[in-house]
Amino acid sequence: MPPYQRPYVWNEENQWAPLWSDIERVACELLEEKSEQRSDGGARHFLGAVVYESGSAVTGDVTRHTVIDGQQRMTTLQILIRAVSQAMREFDQAEMVEMLDELIMNSSRRFLGKPTRFKLYPSHSDRGAFERVMTGGNPSDHRLDLAFRFFSVAARDWLSTGGESAQSASLDQRANALGATIQDRLSLVSIDLSGNDDAQLIFETLNDRGTPLLKADLVKNWVFREGAQLNADVDDWAVRLSDEFDQPWWREEVQQGRLMRSRIDIFLQYWLTMKSCAEVRSDDTFRAFVRQSKPFMADRDFATSYLESLRSDADIFRRFAELGSDTPEGSFYRRVIERLELSVTTPIFLWLLSETTKVPADQRSLGLAALESWSVRRMLMRMTTKDVNKFAVVLLRALAKAPVNQAGSVLRRVLSEQTAVSRVWPTDAELQDDLSDAKVYGNIRQDRLRLVLGTVEQSLRDESAMHESITLPERLQIEHVMPQGWRAYWDEGLDPEAAVKRDRRVHSIGNLTLVTQALNGSLSNRPWSDAMAQGLDKGGHPGEGKRTLLNQFSLLVLNKELLDDHPDRWTEDDIRARSLAMAKRICSIWPGPDLEARPSITPALSGREGRGRDDLWDASSVQALADDCSGAIGAVLDQLAAIAPEGWSTVEFQSVGIASPHSALGGLSAKLAAKFPGLPNVVAFEKRSGQWFWSVSTDFAKRWAAARSR
Repeated sequence: MPPYQRPYVWNEENQWAPLWSDIERVACELLEEKSEQRSDGGARHFLGAVVYESGSAVTGDVTRHTVIDGQQRMTTLQILIRAVSQAMREFDQAEMVEMLDELIMNSSRRFLGKPTRFKLYPSHSDRGAFERVMTGGNPSDHRLDLAFRFFSVAARDWLSTGGESAQSASLDQRANALGATIQDRLSLVSIDLSGNDDAQLIFETLNDRGTPLLKADLVKNWVFREGAQLNADVDDWAVRLSDEFDQPWWREEVQQGRLMRSRIDIFLQYWLTMKSCAEVRSDDTFRAFVRQSKPFMADRDFATSYLESLRSDADIFRRFAELGSDTPEGSFYRRVIERLELSVTTPIFLWLLSETTKVPADQRSLGLAALESWSVRRMLMRMTTKDVNKFAVVLLRALAKAPVNQAGSVLRRVLSEQTAVSRVWPTDAELQDDLSDAKVYGNIRQDRLRLVLGTVEQSLRDESAMHESITLPERLQIEHVMPQGWRAYWDEGLDPEAAVKRDRRVHSIGNLTLVTQALNGSLSNRPWSDAMAQGLDKGGHPGEGKRTLLNQFSLLVLNKELLDDHPDRWTEDDIRARSLAMAKRICSIWPGPDLEARPSITPALSGREGRGRDDLWDASSVQALADDCSGAIGAVLDQLAAIAPEGWSTVEFQSVGIASPHSALGGLSAKLAAKFPGLPNVVAFEKRSGQWFWSVSTDFAKRWAAARSR
């Protein structure tokens, strides 16, 4: 078996038991033929095809055949024959033992102590176990040992009882039937490739029974065949560079999106994306590897260096989970790749950590902080992730062109420049404007909200050395300070419209905190102060308000601030004020984009600015814009046209279900620059009392309404 072959993977349920069942069936049919004195030769089991390349015959040596496909079944047959031979020996079937041993061993003295004493010699990762099994060494828990154990028990059972089908036969009859089945009644189609056959293509096409090839198996096959043509030391490649990938950790299937894939295939896809700066589909991993790697496999030393870099990056990939949470790398991995599930950023992460690129630590930290902030801010503003895979490639290309000592700065600049809705990096003003009144609980997964609240807590602790250095428990739960069920004890006679606004406001970030599960159950819907809790006995702690319980049982700085600043009441105004404070804190934890790098939105066509330029947007231009605007952009323009020339703020847009108008307007700005060059922006904006307002002119609104009605 050549070095590129994968390790032995067959198991009892899927392969060993069905194979033995087939052997028993044929042996029983053979006994039946004998008992009825028939010789029709009908009893037989077909094992499939084996593909190999034969070497030249050498005088005094065995003829060698390199297996291209069929490794699993051929290895299994050798283990099976060894197990049956051992069982035959225990039942004193000497003739059968001799016959079976001839099928697995080359008995000439000149082969003693050499690999050539075996009829089959496996690839490197299985050799130790194979030699131990075939020579009677001490067993272990290797799959080959388990296979030998299974077939040994099955063979002894057959020889001693014959099962239900062969009980009436004698021991000698059962032994002869089993030996004859193995020697003469198991059929294989053997395909011996000529020099003109494409062994790689055949290897890709054929799979073993019930165990499909991984993309990594195809890659390894191709690499070692290329190495053989270069006269490289492929055995050294196997030991130093590839054997590790045959370990269970790499071949274990883990969740990736909606699919289960092996870690080695996932790594190869990410690594190829990083190397090629192009999207690589999972089903195209092997072909992409050949395209990317072919130029590096033209020289033996060059190829070795290339494979060493792959292995080095693989080692880094495997150690991701070991990165310290207090490092920029560990923080990014746990927050962005794991918690936000933005695994498409892994190629960028790997590029920044790779020994090949050698990015300075300060630049790596700068780049990771920028990408983490971009990810967290967009998550908090409920922005789409549908284009992130393509954007990751854009970022990789920018990094590939930049000097490594400026990698972090370049990554931050490119992120800051984005204006498209699917790529924009929200500014401090945009984030604070959005979070001041946005419903986040219910629209953002709770584990992600816990991440943000936990990071805010850590930030508060880091402000003073007086605070204890602690690690927050994993199982803290989100608590609504003003409860979701506020009507039970917090009802203040609100009218229906005010009640609807409160229902929304209790889910904003200013009303959320962290508590233990036990405390969460006790807090429930109880009122804030003890005075308001008089007579309350549900949930234990009769007569005690939520503030008192938090004070007794919570050590979080996040909660201490609540208690200190609000001794008597917790109101909607308090929620909004805390939302803004939390938003500002989040902005300091995850600093935003460089505003000077982002293309500005040009104010135009409002009653305040740009008057006299309305004629630039004639009816045909407005119609073209209307035909090209859909989704959030169209909805925002519809609303602005309906109230022109007055302006609307984020809060007013949100009241009609448009959560992020600023993102839509950023997308509009990019659309105008790309498809309507020379024309001014149709939207004007101004800041009033700390809030942004957007508007369109009355004339544009008329033309827009006419265009949308067609």
